[in-house]
Amino acid sequence: MPSEPSKDLIVLDNPRPGRDYEIRCETPELTCLCPVTGQPDFATVVITYVPSDLIVELKSLKMYLWSFRDEGVHHEGITNGILDDLVSALSPKSMTVVTDWLVRGGIATTVTATHES
Repeated sequence: MPSEPSKDLIVLDNPRPGRDYEIRCETPELTCLCPVTGQPDFATVVITYVPSDLIVELKSLKMYLWSFRDEGVHHEGITNGILDDLVSALSPKSMTVVTDWLVRGGIATTVTATHES
């Protein structure tokens, strides 16, 4: 059965809750639609966080990011939305989400959103 996009983020127990360490997840496969033109936008997303009690299961993160493919959303909105959803699911000690968008109309855009507990 093929995979389907999903907004469900699955969380796992942090295997080393007594140690501060950084997790970095990166993929060049974030896509959404421009809410003005309907054309596709493409970005690399980098999620960096110091976990508290929970970590994100990577397959669910992949399906979550895939779920934006048919949504019309501005770069700033998707970046902050990803941060909000992950912070809500994980309650990390800190987290940063960076989206680096391919050039559109001659302008390259990078958006950085950060959470500190």
